[in-house]
Amino acid sequence: MKKVALFLANGFEEIEALGIVDILRRAGIPVQTVSITNGKNVTGAHNITVLADITFAELDFADVDVLVLPGGMPGAKNLNEHEGLKKKVKEYAEKGKNVAAICAAPIVLGGLGLLDGKKATCYPGFEPELIGAKVTGEKVAVHGNIITGKGPGFVFDFALELVETIAGTGTRKEVQEGLLI
Repeated sequence: MKKVALFLANGFEEIEALGIVDILRRAGIPVQTVSITNGKNVTGAHNITVLADITFAELDFADVDVLVLPGGMPGAKNLNEHEGLKKKVKEYAEKGKNVAAICAAPIVLGGLGLLDGKKATCYPGFEPELIGAKVTGEKVAVHGNIITGKGPGFVFDFALELVETIAGTGTRKEVQEGLLI
């Protein structure tokens, strides 16, 4: 089973980050929350502090198959300013590994030139920062190994797309049905 790293920066969108982690774990997909700050405590955009599983410096990328960037402000801006994270995102995308970003976080992908000619979506107002992308405005856009989501109102759609990409349609249906009960 592929392993996922979800990166947390101060100012992250709590619903997106925690909703994604919850749904991936319901699907049995191993996911670690990774703080890009100096410690494991990370405070979201709505002043909810979360204890990350690990820090960026501690993460062994050899054990990670998928990178996920939640949005929120200034969380997405903080992700975009972390050079180590941007280097890894670019490396993963160029190797064909899955990279996913939701809300404002696709600005990281756009700034790295990873969306050139690809379908992408983001939170309204951030479209100009999706440099070279074919912006769809859809809830979720998938183009090859790049998955983007529109925003917090579509976190289930985005997370379920990740489940399907990682574990298949059957697992997505099982998790989706479990959420409806």
